[in-house]
Parts: sequence; C-alpha cells; structure tokens
Amino acid sequence: MILSDKKILESIESGDIVIDPFDRKNLGTNSYDVHLGKWLAYYKDHILDARKHNPIEHFEIPEEGFVLHPNTLYLGVTLEYTETHNAVPFLEGKSSIGRLGIDIHATAGKGDVGFCNTWTLEISCTHPVRVYEGMPIGQLIYFMVEGDIENYYNKKPSAKYNKRTIKPVESMMWKNKF
Repeated sequence: MILSDKKILESIESGDIVIDPFDRKNLGTNSYDVHLGKWLAYYKDHILDARKHNPIEHFEIPEEGFVLHPNTLYLGVTLEYTETHNAVPFLEGKSSIGRLGIDIHATAGKGDVGFCNTWTLEISCTHPVRVYEGMPIGQLIYFMVEGDIENYYNKKPSAKYNKRTIKPVESMMWKNKF
C-alpha cells in the first residue's frame, strides 16, 4: 500500500518519516518532491573496477547551471535529508525530468526502512541538458511494511551508506566480499 498525502503528513508528525527541509508545497497526492542539491560528482577513472575503490571528483553546480553530457555517469545528491522508520521509500524521477532525457537512478530507486541520509542520484542523460541546484528532480513514494522489522538499515553494521552527507557518495561495492 502506498501512503497518501495525509498518511505521509501523519508519519512526519509522528517522526516515522523525516524530510529536512520540509515544504508542504512539495507534497503531492501520494509522494513528496525532492530537489537537486548543489553538489555533483563524476568518477576520475574511465574504467571502473567493482573490487576497488573508484575515486570521484566533487564540484558545485554554478548559478548558471551545469550541462550534463551523454555517456557520462554523474552522481548527484538530493537537497533533502530523509529518514524513514516504518515504510519503504522509493525514489522516482519526475516525469518532467524524464521528458528532458534525464535518468536519476540506474538501479537504486528503493531505500530501506531505517535509511537516514540524503539520496545519491545516478544521473545520466540522452543528450546535453543544463541542470540547476534546487530544481525538482524526483519524488519519494512510501510503501507500508507489513510485520515487525528486525534489521533496520541505520543499525546494520554492514550498511555502507550510513554516514550523513550533503555530497554524492561513490559506489562502495568494493567493501563487499566476493
């Protein structure tokens, strides 16, 4: 079951959902709009290795915006910090972003119960497009969880993305054992 706007507000009031900053005008019928933060990043190396740490270069989006180019993976970050303690958050791109040829996540659209952070975006585009800090970029949709939770993300010793950040975070796949 997807939470309605009223249920999202109730969860915010109870502390089960945290959105910071929160602005009521960003609340949709069954979602909350999130915005592109001021930081983007790209991988320094052309060839990435899943078993090694792949360093990234951070940069701020200038006031005049930044042009994304095809065939480049950019990491972005949401302006909003979120916490979800009793629902599963899903991040989807806004339709207006899709109509500009921008994808905001390759595979990581689902969060975990207990995820407490900004969202790193895996941004790619089909043709050059200028983006701006603060522009609407996606929407969070919340699904109810049935049953008790034993393993909250923010309490897992193996969780790789628990450190609070305002910048995009590179892949931590290299921390896995394989």
